[in-house]
Amino acid sequence: MSNHYRILIIEDDEDISMVEQVYLENSGYETCVRRDGYHVKELLAAERFDLILLDVMLPGKSSYEILREIREIYSMPILMVTARTESLDKIRGLMIGADDYITKPFDPAELVARVGANIRQFERSAASGADSAADDLVVGSLLIQKKARKVFRNGTEIRLPNKEYEILLFLAENPNVAFTKEYLFEKIWGFDYLSDSATVMVHINRIREKIEEDPRNPKIIETVRGVGYRLCPDGVQSAGSERP
Repeated sequence: MSNHYRILIIEDDEDISMVEQVYLENSGYETCVRRDGYHVKELLAAERFDLILLDVMLPGKSSYEILREIREIYSMPILMVTARTESLDKIRGLMIGADDYITKPFDPAELVARVGANIRQFERSAASGADSAADDLVVGSLLIQKKARKVFRNGTEIRLPNKEYEILLFLAENPNVAFTKEYLFEKIWGFDYLSDSATVMVHINRIREKIEEDPRNPKIIETVRGVGYRLCPDGVQSAGSERP
């Protein structure tokens, strides 16, 4: 029985896309497969998708260019699928706006689990904002409009992809509390921490680039030595904080 969630698979390898398609459809998802990244914007404008699986190595148009184009308009979860194991390739995708990644060869059950976790987390975040009685949060020069899922800095809107927004909102709703990378990963991504600190760290650094006056000397999101991160609501760093 269909769960009515639609997954866009952008993968040039027919065997891999078939595995992704079969396992996702057997789990109740509807899928659509594209072999390259051309005309993805037109497809997204015409059809609704709840999540995108984007292969890193595509013919012709770069997957990173595709990712940038999608993130200019859409906030649905995007999972990068890569055969590369180098951290630099993973970090690059996360820096541009990917929510998560999975490395080939992958366990199809893990792929389905990650897809489900990212969709559920996205929906929970949207529902939490819509149901909240307090629509706005003010953090120094920042205004977070929860129902609209928008963030403004000194009156100018800044675009935060899904996971960046969720991290900032979670920290803003829990000011002056230090959270470990492991806890943030499990809270925001919705499944167990996978011993990869780069994912959380890259997202934190991306947020800082957009909200801090000086990202190299952050005043809003602090790094707490030996612990993790906390948000300082008045924008003044406290003792014992440092940048990673």
